[in-house]
Amino acid sequence: MTSDDRRLPVALVGGLHSDARREVVDELLRRVPRSVALHHDLTGAGNGSVRRTVRDASGELSQGEAPLVNDCACCALREDLLPELERLAAGGLTGLAVVELWDSVEPRTMAEVIAAHGREWAEVTGVITAVDPALALPCLADGDDLAEAGLAAAPTDQRTVGDTWARQLEYASVIALVDSDDEDAQDRALIGQLHPTAPQVPAASDALVKLALAGFDVEAAAAAQHPACALLPQEAEEAGVSTLVWHAHRPFHPERLFEALEDLSCAAARSRGRFWLADRPDTLLSWDAAGGALCVENSGPWLASLPDAAWDLVPAFRRAAAALDWHPETGDRCQHLVFVSPGLDREGLTALLESCLLTDAEYGAGREAWKRLPAAFGPLLDPIH
Repeated sequence: MTSDDRRLPVALVGGLHSDARREVVDELLRRVPRSVALHHDLTGAGNGSVRRTVRDASGELSQGEAPLVNDCACCALREDLLPELERLAAGGLTGLAVVELWDSVEPRTMAEVIAAHGREWAEVTGVITAVDPALALPCLADGDDLAEAGLAAAPTDQRTVGDTWARQLEYASVIALVDSDDEDAQDRALIGQLHPTAPQVPAASDALVKLALAGFDVEAAAAAQHPACALLPQEAEEAGVSTLVWHAHRPFHPERLFEALEDLSCAAARSRGRFWLADRPDTLLSWDAAGGALCVENSGPWLASLPDAAWDLVPAFRRAAAALDWHPETGDRCQHLVFVSPGLDREGLTALLESCLLTDAEYGAGREAWKRLPAAFGPLLDPIH
């Protein structure tokens, strides 16, 4: 932040590992002069309110309650957080506002809210996910619904523990690691392969402070998570943890892929990417799996399916991603899936994926024949009216 920029620096600290998160927040309060932490506890949301605390290194400064908004605890957090941050910014005395997110709150939502509504007086300078390495695999492999674990942020929250933690980790600009007697080299390798571009630093370090204040590009972070151009991990092998990157340009046979979904979603602790089906050649589909739970969604059209005139309306980062995957026959349509896990069966997984592609004869039959293939993904992708 420059000397003439009077916006309030804001660092988000999130993650399902609550003890690790609190340790990271305490370290920032201790190391950054005039820093203040804000935390909204959503455990009482069932009673109609969210509890807010504000503290610094010396202890609690204030507390209060915010009413539930639209039966959504995260909405209440959003409605109460912005005025609190604006108050701190107006005071001009806060060196860093540390927003400690409640367990299952994902940092992307809060970062985008602050960027959209507080840009005149606040700046997100870092997004930190606090991690206890020994809990990485158990958390990632947990396919239970957040509601079952008492961590749902709203009555309609259908996320799982595993996919929530994965997104918390993969969105972060910094991964802060706490010491754990139970961790091993495999735990560290798993964390590194899930998000290889984020620096990993000890919670008790000056490096954490520098990175918390280094700056955060909310727009670039959103682009990096978009299924069409996500910055997916590369091939890796370390301490028994593998990352398999699988590419293909031929489309999947919808029925064969659907029948293989259970095996594919359980083949790795984490998998994600983009893919296409022969019976839906113009639709970019996203793949997001953790803990054996898979989410497949329509993420819009492939660029190759759009008229040339529409390309000018497409963001530059999307055009660049399409260019990297471009194929003379299929354009940017491709299978780009990444699987990360200890004990990954690379050969078996690759063989299963390849068996789901169209055969030479099926591919040669052309698009009109493809559209007549069984629409096996209809129940997942087509809304019921």
